[in-house]
Amino acid sequence: MAKKSHRALSEEALQLVAARFSVLAEPMRLRLIQALFNGERNVSQLVEATGGTQANVSRHLQTLTGAHILSRRKDGLQVFYWISDPSIPQLCDVVCTTIQNQIAEQSRSFAA
Repeated sequence: MAKKSHRALSEEALQLVAARFSVLAEPMRLRLIQALFNGERNVSQLVEATGGTQANVSRHLQTLTGAHILSRRKDGLQVFYWISDPSIPQLCDVVCTTIQNQIAEQSRSFAA
């Protein structure tokens, strides 16, 4: 399999990439993203789905929205969120598949 070549990134670009991964390096934010894989939800639904407090969930939603990973809309008193960055589900699939493969390999090592 041929390796895909990647262009070198400037220091500024590397900082932006690091900031993006930093936003995703928080388990509650990943729980929120996971809860939104099947479509938009309001804050109350996200609190219930993640087991977080409303204040904590709201803070993480603000971070994810500020990073342009999620978008929001207001409908009366409710605020609804959805995944607006189409690369996020793909990124999650790649990372999860890699982790599953690593765990399977480790499991085979112990079984041998």
